[in-house]
Amino acid sequence: MEVASFLIVFFMVRYIRNSLQTAQQFPEWDRILVIVQYAASGLLAAEIFLDSDFTKWIWHLMLLGMVGAAYLLKDFRPVRNLWLAVGPYILVSLFSDIIAIFDSGVYKTIKDILDVAQIFALVWLIATWVSSQKQQKALEKERIKRLQEEEQGRIIANQNVMLEQLVAERTAELTRQKEELEQTLSELKTTQDQLIQREKMASLGELTAGIAHEIQNPLNFVNNFSEVSVELIEELKEERKRDDRDLELEDEILGDIAQNLQKITHHGKRADSIVKGMLQHSRTSTPQQEPTDLNNLADEYLRLAYHGLRANDKSFNATLVMDFDDKLGLVSVVAQDMGRVLLNLFTNAFYATEEKRKTGLEGYQPTVQVSTKRTEDHFIEIRVRDNGCGIPQAVLNKIYQPFFTTKPTGQGTGLGLSLSYDIVTKGHQGELTVDTEEGKFTEFIIRLPT
Repeated sequence: MEVASFLIVFFMVRYIRNSLQTAQQFPEWDRILVIVQYAASGLLAAEIFLDSDFTKWIWHLMLLGMVGAAYLLKDFRPVRNLWLAVGPYILVSLFSDIIAIFDSGVYKTIKDILDVAQIFALVWLIATWVSSQKQQKALEKERIKRLQEEEQGRIIANQNVMLEQLVAERTAELTRQKEELEQTLSELKTTQDQLIQREKMASLGELTAGIAHEIQNPLNFVNNFSEVSVELIEELKEERKRDDRDLELEDEILGDIAQNLQKITHHGKRADSIVKGMLQHSRTSTPQQEPTDLNNLADEYLRLAYHGLRANDKSFNATLVMDFDDKLGLVSVVAQDMGRVLLNLFTNAFYATEEKRKTGLEGYQPTVQVSTKRTEDHFIEIRVRDNGCGIPQAVLNKIYQPFFTTKPTGQGTGLGLSLSYDIVTKGHQGELTVDTEEGKFTEFIIRLPT
């Protein structure tokens, strides 16, 4: 009896302490429960050595006190199931001891029944205890899971707060970067317009020497035919003063003067067209497309580019090959823009042949070919081919990029081909392609829709 009571008290105290975590939650109760454990141990020792009936009532009081505390005290409510487990055993033991004191005869009569009842109470206690432990473990797992979920929830909440803060900071940073990019883009557009104008002026500078050479020829003709015409007029005046005037000679002189005036008009118009072309080339306003003779345009800019290069380098010489389609007709283009494209291609072609000539290749003759053709698929093709040094395959896909150039520093802006590509593809909805073999040739092909 005493050993069973001791074990019950010991496990009840342990169960309460573990279930309620009294060491953390109720430190005062935890100290009392520890004292109860020590008291139960001392009572068991006294029972063994003293063999007194008085101790059994102390066990009853201790058990009843434990169950009562578990059932009545607010802090112990979570362990009320102790009453269901221990209650039957305590009642049977208390009833048995009371009957033994007050009526030993009855006690002897029902002792076997009381022993059986006590055994069943112990079985009930053990079964309830095992079930309670299982429930306790399940509740503990649930509690741990709930705590983990709460902790996870707190972590997620903290992360959300941090993410919101980061998003706000990132949004502010992106807004600032957007404003800076817009400002930079505006500055880049302004710089681009300035660079484009600079490229136009640079190409205009390249034309100056060629224009001077080309315009000098018609001016020389104008001057020469004017002087001859003045002499013819003086000769005509003298002939008219003579008494024996030769009317046939006068008619011949008048015919010569008329022919000279026609030649003066022709070469004057030639000089006028050169000046107009130069003015168009330097325009900054948005031009309009108009029917243009591409054969004449290509011929004029080829000669201007060639004579411009020769003006800077007297030793340079190249063969010009022109193959123009007589049936090409007028093509609607922006003449000054297309002239700028042709000038860039011609200048690059002459530069490539000059660079190859400088290598001292024996028997090499710089040659630039220009051809026009109306294709069967309703396109106009302009081909500019040179037998220069070609374009390396490594940089072929970069030649249309702004500011990319293979020329030495100071000899190229890197905008010529980029602007030419935009003029052909965006301004005229055409195509600008290149075929090249390093060390042998380069051919640019302009295709314009008719």
